[in-house]
Amino acid sequence: MFIKDFPFVEPVTALKNQPLQNGGSASYWREERAEDAARRGGYRMRHAASIEGLGLPVLALATALAAGPAVAQDCPHGQLDPIYCDADGDLVADTPTDPAELQDPDTLVFAYTPVEDPAIYADVWEPFIEHLSKATGKDVQFFAVQSNSAEVEAMRSGRLHIAGFSTGPTPYAVNLAGAVPFAIMGSEDGRFGYTLQVYTQADSDIQEMTDLRGKRVAHTSPTSNSGNLAPRALFPALGVTPDEAYEVTYSGSHDQSMLGVVAGDYDAAPVASEVVERMAERGLYDPDEVRIVWESDRFPTTSYTYAHNLDPALVEKIKQAFFDFDFSGTALGEEFQGVSKFVPVTYQEDWNVIREIQAANGVQYTPEGLAAE
Repeated sequence: MFIKDFPFVEPVTALKNQPLQNGGSASYWREERAEDAARRGGYRMRHAASIEGLGLPVLALATALAAGPAVAQDCPHGQLDPIYCDADGDLVADTPTDPAELQDPDTLVFAYTPVEDPAIYADVWEPFIEHLSKATGKDVQFFAVQSNSAEVEAMRSGRLHIAGFSTGPTPYAVNLAGAVPFAIMGSEDGRFGYTLQVYTQADSDIQEMTDLRGKRVAHTSPTSNSGNLAPRALFPALGVTPDEAYEVTYSGSHDQSMLGVVAGDYDAAPVASEVVERMAERGLYDPDEVRIVWESDRFPTTSYTYAHNLDPALVEKIKQAFFDFDFSGTALGEEFQGVSKFVPVTYQEDWNVIREIQAANGVQYTPEGLAAE
């Protein structure tokens, strides 16, 4: 089921001082978070938001966390927000030990990473949604998100249970929202990943990376791995440093970067290979109009995660649904060429290279860093 207007919860109108977008209140977020932290070691959003208004959770999250520390768990948490525990040191939030804190909802909400046209992906994911529903015995709804920030906030607030997070935002989801990565799309032999590719126009005078100096180069967004962080970490060794050799312009997405290169709005752009391949398959641009200047080694793709506080028995059904799903003959298999199944991953091991790239860029997993996206 595709959600047009996603009900985070009932609107609250009692507190109206210092209004935020759509009627929110800074003092409300502080008081609500303090009250709920005492109740379950976290906080819960009570502000209703439609798909068109999903910019609000970003500000709400930053405002709430900036107001003061949460009720910290009496356990180690590493880089995780203090409302989570990581007693086993695997870098993801532990399942709550108190059964009262576990979620076993009648309806599971699933989201895929923000894309240019969410409606298309609602149809693409429909066969898997039906499969997941049968495997878990629950209704499953597809939630179309408009930004990485909104997706992270939806899981943190307890309104999103299963989600695909893009490569770069995955650590934010892990540390701020208690997301637990467990699967990724891969080939039959278990291989997975994508490359960072730098594209330019076919007739451009850009032949090597140093030719980017003084050019109009589009990055996607500050938190994107292949669209920003990896270029900042890797390009200097190739003789070109972003913001020094060229001025960075943020396009907003890999799609927009690629279309901007095709249209001549940008001279070049670093983008994720899997995104541009799907764009070409859908006829969104002519591959003959562009060419690759440089390509990296492989990175992990979108992580598929579950909320850390889901009932363990439900988590096992979710995992099994992912690993049993057969891509062949489905819209999902047609959309994601080159992959045939979901394969197991761990955040600690498979996102190590991403964490290293982000560390090299001085990334901090905070609401402010996420809001910069």
